Formats: sequence, C-alpha cells, structure tokens
Amino acid sequence: MFTGLVETLGSVVAVIPEPPGVRLRVAAGAIGRGATLGESICTSGCCLSVVKIDGDEIEFQLGPETLSRTTLGRLIAGSPVNLERSLTASDRLGGHLVTGHVDGLGSLASRIQEGDWLTCRFAAPRALLAQMAAKGSVTIDGVSLTVVDVDAATFGVALIPHTLEHTTLGRLAVGDPVNLETDLVFKYVARWLEARAVPE
Repeated sequence: MFTGLVETLGSVVAVIPEPPGVRLRVAAGAIGRGATLGESICTSGCCLSVVKIDGDEIEFQLGPETLSRTTLGRLIAGSPVNLERSLTASDRLGGHLVTGHVDGLGSLASRIQEGDWLTCRFAAPRALLAQMAAKGSVTIDGVSLTVVDVDAATFGVALIPHTLEHTTLGRLAVGDPVNLETDLVFKYVARWLEARAVPE
C-alpha cells in the first residue's frame, strides 16, 4: 500500500526489450540506494517490484498487461517518473490509501494557470468517473489529489506549486495520458451495491 505522496522524481535510464515485456531501469536517488530486492515501489501510479539494484539505479520488469494498460509503455530514456516506497506499519497516512493498481487511463483535457496554482481537468472513462465525488480522493500518476468536481466526462483538481515542482504533473500538456486509480472505499461500495442488485 502507498499514500500517493511522491517521495522523489526518478528518471528513466533505459527501457530494455525483454520479450514479452521490457526491463525498466530508473535512476531513483536515495530511494534507489535504500532499496531492497523484491520491494514494491509505486512508479507513476503502478506498483512495481525491484528486481535489480546498482547504486542509485533500480530495475523493474514490466509485462504486456502493464505496458498496454498504463502509461509506462510510453516511457523512454529521460522520462521522469514519480516514485514512492510502500507504507510501513508506523508511517503516517498523509495522503489516502493507494494500491498502485491502475484502474484506467485518463488524459489532461485543460489546464488553467491561476497565480502559482494550476487548475486541471482530466477526461476519464465513465466507469471511473462514477467512482469519484467532489472532495473525494483520486490518484493521478501516483499522486494523491482531492477532486474539486466531477461532470459527465471530466473531473477537476487544483495543483499547488509544491506538486507542480516535485512531481511529473507540472509537465503535463493537454492531451497527455495519465494513470488513474480511484478511491479504494468507492470501489468496495460500488461492488457491494452491484452485488445487492443481482437477484438471488
């Protein structure tokens, strides 16, 4: 589990073909130097397992499912990625509960600069929008954010200067795809209601 509070911006060193998937090598700074083999690291919203460590560089193996259903299949050398280590039992839960299991892709629909802040609207699949509510939580590329509002096709978030500077979200252009994970509680409630609606 993660909190959606990005610890550092990593940089892709190499994307190495490893059929049927790829091996992703990332320069991860202090996270890389403190990593252990097999540990989970949320990488731009995707929970990945460390398979190799070399100084501050770590490697992950990505299969066809991850490559086709997330933005990680679009990464190239030099691409920035948001990194967060998994929670320990003594950690504070500063964001919200994030699994690192991407629910689907969205895209940046608009961005409006308001002083140092940025107000963004993201297009998303209808099924995911149904799991969002104003003042609820959403994870965009591994970043825990508060939903401002939701309509039939998009949802809005406000990005503070710290988020813009220390995550990949400040670099997004209109049309860019993003990994989305909706709130865990919403998913369980939706599934419970769905199950109750099925006649016995």
